[in-house]
Amino acid sequence: MGSQLMDCPLAQLPIAAIDFESAGAAPGETDQPVQVGIVRVNSLFGEEEIFTSYIACDRPVRWSAAKVHGITTAMLQDAPHFTELWRDLRRLLSGCVVLGHNPSTEQRFLGAFPGHGFGPWLDTLALARKALPTLQDHSLGTVCDALGITPEVSTLVPGKTWHDALYDAAGSLALLRALVRGLQMEQATLRGLSFAVSQD
Repeated sequence: MGSQLMDCPLAQLPIAAIDFESAGAAPGETDQPVQVGIVRVNSLFGEEEIFTSYIACDRPVRWSAAKVHGITTAMLQDAPHFTELWRDLRRLLSGCVVLGHNPSTEQRFLGAFPGHGFGPWLDTLALARKALPTLQDHSLGTVCDALGITPEVSTLVPGKTWHDALYDAAGSLALLRALVRGLQMEQATLRGLSFAVSQD
């Protein structure tokens, strides 16, 4: 499957954009996810399937993290544990390209499920840096604003904003769509984007 995905035209790729928000960690602590957002499409410009959930955490959300994403410990009181989301994660992330904006955190958190086999992974941060080298800041919100696609993200997931896991996942998908359209890369393949592709 991985080889087939590497040679499939970008416009035809099944893609799952994913983002996690975390509890934050002090030195010596292991960070934990508190929210996941996924936007899955069976082809790049196809209809979106949306999934999001808070995630139970075994320690309080740090103030510094809550200040960024707005998720408090109290909001996680009835949230499922991460392992309870495995069935949904497996269904949404299997057999497709997994997309994220600097997805190292996403790859690390999914390591809770050894041997999951998700991927290949495509990094929109690496794509944005290559496509828009003169931008001073390549954070997801800045790049989407620069391309004028933030309203598209808000339409896809209304009522949310940056640093919500679902909004950021939708932002990664919107960014990939904009770059593929703008650079006319519909028939390009992942092999030609090796600088932005990893196998986890």
